[in-house]
Amino acid sequence: QVQLVESGGGLVHAGGSLRLSCAASGSIFSIYSMGWYRQAPGKQREYVASITIGGSTSYRDSVKGRFTISGDNVKNTVHLQMNSLKPEDTAVYFCNFYLRRGEYWGQGTQVTVSS
Repeated sequence: QVQLVESGGGLVHAGGSLRLSCAASGSIFSIYSMGWYRQAPGKQREYVASITIGGSTSYRDSVKGRFTISGDNVKNTVHLQMNSLKPEDTAVYFCNFYLRRGEYWGQGTQVTVSS
């Protein structure tokens, strides 16, 4: 079994920063990629950023230049540094591990950006 636990969410003013972390435990083998998604109220879950086992990163356009994803495939952790936050970044953020055995999700952490 694989478990993902996120931390680091909270309330911040527009322009502020937060750092999200996600730690995976259990039978972690053959990581393909690690990533972050988010879901705002009344909206579908959307992709935010990801990092492959080789270190290649990808971001949705609206967070490029503001968010930075980093990962440690030895410690099985992934982080999302979020700077210059905007009210439209408000959402529940979920971490995602894509393993050879399947895809796993964390329980989510709330990020609220006030204007």
